[in-house]
Amino acid sequence: MTQRVYGIVGWKNSGKTTLMERVVARIVARGFSVSTVKHAHHEVDVDRPGKDSRRHRDAGAREVMLASSRRWALMHELRGAPEPSLEALLARMSPVDLVLVEGYKRDSHPKVEAHRVGRGAPLIANEDPTVRAVASDAPLAGLHVPNLPLDDADAVADFILAELGLIPAREGAR
Repeated sequence: MTQRVYGIVGWKNSGKTTLMERVVARIVARGFSVSTVKHAHHEVDVDRPGKDSRRHRDAGAREVMLASSRRWALMHELRGAPEPSLEALLARMSPVDLVLVEGYKRDSHPKVEAHRVGRGAPLIANEDPTVRAVASDAPLAGLHVPNLPLDDADAVADFILAELGLIPAREGAR
């Protein structure tokens, strides 16, 4: 079975983890099985209260994989070996209805970009055709993909599930 994979990307402090946590909870509440992959650019410890991996698990993910340049967990120390690709990590995961990926913005899977206008960061969507929608805290003019409200996890979950053919597309969706 090929895993259905969808990503949430964005620059630092754009709201990725909060959006991810809320979208996982909404999709799990609808009866779908969800696992997550969280990419980190730093050394990480797994599953401490308040940390992103724990938040994914607490939101209902069946399996949480955390990946960084030093280790990936279901706990595996890399000990100087190169960081595994997203594809290699996904191959190690148990089958589920959907794997949501936080980070890996340069990989080829479809993505929703989390964007906060006040942060002044450029839109990834303008340069990356794999970004299929932007979830923003304000309307964005001239966007060539749907603009979803950053604080509406149900709308983001609907968009992702419809994109993957797991639910029908909503009429009138932005």
